[in-house]
Amino acid sequence: MRQGVAHPFRHGVAARLWRNPAFRCYFAGRVLSTCGSAVSPVALAFAVLHIGGGVSGLGVVLAASVGPQILLLMLGGVLADRLPRGRVLVVSQLVAGIAQLTCAGLVLGGSAGVWQLAVLAAVGGATSAFFTPAAQGVLPQIVAEDELREANALLRLVMNVAKVAGPAVGGLVVVLVGPGWAIAFDGLSFLVSAVVLAFLRVPLGQVRPSRLAADLGDGWREFVSRRWLWIMVGQGSACVLAWLVGFQLLGPVYAASSPSGPAGYGLMASGFAAGLVSGSLVALLWKPQRAAVTVCCGLGSMALPLAAMTAQAPLPVVVAAMAVTGVGMDMSIVSWSAHVQRTIPNELQARMSSFSTLGQLLPVPVGYLLAGPLADRFGVTAVLGGCVCLILAASTVPMLLAEIRVLGLPADTWGPAGRPVPVPVPAG
Repeated sequence: MRQGVAHPFRHGVAARLWRNPAFRCYFAGRVLSTCGSAVSPVALAFAVLHIGGGVSGLGVVLAASVGPQILLLMLGGVLADRLPRGRVLVVSQLVAGIAQLTCAGLVLGGSAGVWQLAVLAAVGGATSAFFTPAAQGVLPQIVAEDELREANALLRLVMNVAKVAGPAVGGLVVVLVGPGWAIAFDGLSFLVSAVVLAFLRVPLGQVRPSRLAADLGDGWREFVSRRWLWIMVGQGSACVLAWLVGFQLLGPVYAASSPSGPAGYGLMASGFAAGLVSGSLVALLWKPQRAAVTVCCGLGSMALPLAAMTAQAPLPVVVAAMAVTGVGMDMSIVSWSAHVQRTIPNELQARMSSFSTLGQLLPVPVGYLLAGPLADRFGVTAVLGGCVCLILAASTVPMLLAEIRVLGLPADTWGPAGRPVPVPVPAG
């Protein structure tokens, strides 16, 4: 087999993963939660628009969902490196489930306002600050190092399958019975996920008696010592901002002004999820040597559907562009997750994840709050065009650096502090 390609069933990796009870439990909990979360965004967006919140109101709700996550991510990373990570996952899912069921009750009862939805979105965002770093750190604890790439790819494959039908179903439910029932389904999925994850047995080796401030400082020093890591986080910060503003905020507004309405936005999201599924399959069959180049190309593909919306392309063209973006993004996520999990010590995994996520999300609330007024003044298509330009620029600049282009090559190309040593970049 030629270099750079890995068969998904080499040495029975997939079979070994499925025989691992801890992986099965983790896998089931994550997939159950994803089933509900795939339906909810369409419902929440059109719930805000239905009560007259408009693009600015939706921006406030989305900003509220990200703000607490930003404020609490560093604490979440430290706690996930100090406490049993399985317990952190369970508590996070329970709180998220209660928040979503409360939101559903308000929407179904006809008493929901923008500020109430924003507060509950903030609670959900706060739970993500603890769940995300803990989930990142659990996988290297329950599977072998040589199984990490396949574990990430298999997990994302099934989660992405759930995301294909979820948005389309969510759009249909909004049209038929309103958004409240879709949000309620998401809340129930969080609670069932919490029950399943309660049976997860994670080794307790990461529990350490130390001070929060010391752990936070140590984590920050480790983060900034890896130049490759914060460069890529900076890239992600720009691309994630443009993508979330373009797709999550302006996408529903774009769809609401077209004949397709909520169903059209659901199809766009389903096309994106279908691309994610295809990307997971590609990631199982092909193992690129250079993780950062894969990430840059994947992030660059995010400009395609936003450009199609800017050009007022027909819905099938936008859906197809979403699918291409999904392939690129999932390849990026699988490659980058496996690279970070292999190169960062386990006791630092959650903190590195929290710093990385924090860097990517930091400008998002401001973007959400500014995009609404900008869209009102200059038009939705103008703001979408700006998002396209930002993604293209941010996805290109890091590839100008040799140390970024070689990221992901075999371990003997690496020097101290996680920095690549100068080596010729192989062809192919």
